[in-house]
Amino acid sequence: MTYVVTDACIRCKYMDCVEVCPVDCFYEGENMLVIHPDECIDCGVCEPECPAEAIKPDTEGGLEQWLELNAEYAVRWPNITIKREAPADADDMQGVPGKFENFFSTEPGEGD
Repeated sequence: MTYVVTDACIRCKYMDCVEVCPVDCFYEGENMLVIHPDECIDCGVCEPECPAEAIKPDTEGGLEQWLELNAEYAVRWPNITIKREAPADADDMQGVPGKFENFFSTEPGEGD
């Protein structure tokens, strides 16, 4: 089992999860984070820290595409271990439908 970041993170990117991860398995894209599935130790401390409820265990049904996306971009994007400020419109973006189709960016974030 591993945890995955879903589309609920897109343009919210709160980064509370980054601060509690004991193995630093988060990677930063321009407007979302992902978890490296081979580095995640399945501790689960990140899941309740996410205000957008974007982190899910991969044992939940229907998350296959998110496991693939997390694995793909965790090797492309830089590692992030330090919490920074969320985007100014993060609260407004919570629960917005179609976030992946309308807002996902393949561009990397800043990282540490």
